[in-house]
Amino acid sequence: MAKPYYEFFCPVKVIAGHAALEHIPFELATLGAARPMIITDKGVRSNNLLTPIEAAFESTDAVIGCIFDDVPPDSSLETVRKAAQLYRDNNCDAIIAVGGGSVIDTSKATNILVSEGGDDLLKYSGAHNLPKPLKPFFVIPTTSGTGSEVTMVAVVSDNQKNVKMPFASYYLMPHAAILDPRMTQTLPPHLTAMTAMDAMTHAVEAYTCLAANPISDAYATAAIKKISASLFNVLDNPTDANGRLELAQASTMAGIAFSNSMVGLVHSLGHSLGAVAHLPHGLCMNLFLPYVLEYNKETNSDKLADLLLPLAGPDIYAQTPAHLRADKAISTIQTMRDRIYALTKLPRTLRETGKVTEVQFEEIAEKALNDGSIIYNPKEATLQDLKSILEKAW
Repeated sequence: MAKPYYEFFCPVKVIAGHAALEHIPFELATLGAARPMIITDKGVRSNNLLTPIEAAFESTDAVIGCIFDDVPPDSSLETVRKAAQLYRDNNCDAIIAVGGGSVIDTSKATNILVSEGGDDLLKYSGAHNLPKPLKPFFVIPTTSGTGSEVTMVAVVSDNQKNVKMPFASYYLMPHAAILDPRMTQTLPPHLTAMTAMDAMTHAVEAYTCLAANPISDAYATAAIKKISASLFNVLDNPTDANGRLELAQASTMAGIAFSNSMVGLVHSLGHSLGAVAHLPHGLCMNLFLPYVLEYNKETNSDKLADLLLPLAGPDIYAQTPAHLRADKAISTIQTMRDRIYALTKLPRTLRETGKVTEVQFEEIAEKALNDGSIIYNPKEATLQDLKSILEKAW
C-alpha cells in the first residue's frame, strides 16, 4: 500500500562497472572542472589504489592538482582545515574522495570550506545551513558499507570540545559516486564482512522502520538480495570482481534507501556503543541487528517476513509457512553472522569483542535513548527495554 505522503530524493549520478574509473575526467569536464584534488588516507595510498585513478588522467586535459592523504580514522576540524588549505594552495577546482566513511566525511566538510571561503566550519553545522551548491565533488568508495557516497550527511570531530559535529544539507550530496571493483579488491576479509553487515543493516532498517516508502523499499530489498547472494563468494574468493561490484552496488543502494527512509534502534544502540567503547560502526551493526529485529517483531512481523525472500531465496521462502517467516528471516541473519564469525572472527556478541563490560550497559542505554534514530524505530523503547536488548546481545 502506498503511503499517504512521502518524499524520495537522490540526485547522485552512479557510475558503476569494471572500467568506471576511466570515466572520471569526462564527468569532471561536464561540470567545468579540470584540476581535482584527491582526498584519501595513508592505507588507500599504500595499497596503490590511486594508481588506476591517476592512469585515467594520463591521456586527458585534466590533471590531478594535489593529493591529501592525511585523513585519520576519525576525522577532525583540524584535518578539514589542512585539506582546504592544500586545495587553495594548488588552485584546485573539484574534489575526489577515495576511501571509506571518514575520508568521505572529511571531503564533504572540506568542500564546504573551499566553496564558502574562510576557516569556520562550525557556522555550517546542523541541518540545511549551506546557502548554495558546492564545488564539483565525486566519491570513489573503497569499502562497501557506509553508503556515504549517496547521503547528505557528514560527521566531523571537534577535538577541542570532544564532540562529533553533524552536517546535513542536500548540497553535501556528491555529484557522482563511482563504483569500481578494483577499489575494494584489497579489502581484508574481516573488513569486507563488517562493511557488508553495515550495508545489510542500512537496508533492513530502511525497510522495517517507520519512514519506509515504496521506492526506498525497492532499493532496500535489492541491496539485501545482493549482499546475501555475493558476500560469501567474495569471502571465499576476495578477487572475485563481479562479487565485489555486487557488494559495492548493494552498499550504494542501501545508502539511497536509508537516506530516504531513515534507520532505527540498531543504529541508536550502535552509535552509543561506538561512542562508549570505541568500536567500529559496522561491527556495532552486526552485534545488534538480530536482537533488535527480535524486539521489534511483535510490531512489524509482516515486514520482517517479507525479508525472508531476499535473505534466503525463493525456495526457502516458499517452504516456510507464512506465520514462521519473520522468525526464519531473523534466524537466517543469525546463521549468516555465525558463518562470518567462522571465516573472519567478526564478533557476534558484546562479550566476543573483549572491549565491553556489563557495567557500561547503563551508559550505552542512556545514550541510545537520546539518539535521533530511535524516533523511527517501529516499536517504542524504554531504558529498561534497551538494557534487556544489551543483555541478549551480551
